[in-house]
Amino acid sequence: MKIAFIGLGHMGGPMAANLAAKGFAVTGFDIVPANLEKAAGQGVAAAQSAEDAVTGAEAVVTMVPAGQHVLDLYRHILKSAPPNTLFIDCSTIDVASAREAHGLAQQARLQSLDAPVSGGTAGAAAATLTFMVGGEKRAFERGQPILAAMGKRIVHCGEAGAGQAAKICNNMILGISMIAVSEAFVLAEKLGLDAKALYDVASAASGQCWSLTTYCPVPGVGPKSPADNDYKPGFAAALMLKDLALAQQAASETGAATPLGAHAEQLYRRFNEEGGATQDFSAIIRHLAAARRD
Repeated sequence: MKIAFIGLGHMGGPMAANLAAKGFAVTGFDIVPANLEKAAGQGVAAAQSAEDAVTGAEAVVTMVPAGQHVLDLYRHILKSAPPNTLFIDCSTIDVASAREAHGLAQQARLQSLDAPVSGGTAGAAAATLTFMVGGEKRAFERGQPILAAMGKRIVHCGEAGAGQAAKICNNMILGISMIAVSEAFVLAEKLGLDAKALYDVASAASGQCWSLTTYCPVPGVGPKSPADNDYKPGFAAALMLKDLALAQQAASETGAATPLGAHAEQLYRRFNEEGGATQDFSAIIRHLAAARRD
């Protein structure tokens, strides 16, 4: 199968490489020449433009920063796509833009999916991503083999935009839980409680959660995590802020009450503004440890 892959950055690059390694004929494009050059060294044919990449493709995968980028891209490349091309957008964007992108594809009589991912750069490299997918069932069935080459869990969440809805809800949980875990370790230190002792108790008790047992923000007390590598990102704080902001946008548009989600966004915004944007999102513990109780 011929696949065009547009957006070959930290996530898209290894995803495209995995498709090539699994036997797909992948043609890629990125506006950053270094990303395109790296992908070319991993079995991805380099295109001169997004339109060039899409020509002759049976499926198009996109991984770009924001909703407006997806919409602008779709407006340029849908007309270059052959009939019956499947469009799969793996970007994390707002639900309204995702639904608008589906509408553009439908107008062009092309199938489409929104399929944001969870798993970070490590999951992208190892092809162990989770895909949360929105779109028609026929399109999902057609796209499943492509997604399976890049991930290990693929969930059809519903119709257009449902994948994005699942992603922002999941990451709101993640952001809130990481703050809660970090606050608990900060309090434990103030109380003179050893971090390993808290980990041993909470990881086997009612405080157990992924942010504690898989991605602990304290070095040396759980499975290896970014905390053990000076908080070099698997998932950068800037990306967590983006997802929390998308969740708050959706809450505002729907009238949903998400007070903890709103507070999590405020804390991550402050952390980003104070220089934490390029650190792993679990480094929020440093921000909390330095804060004083009002």
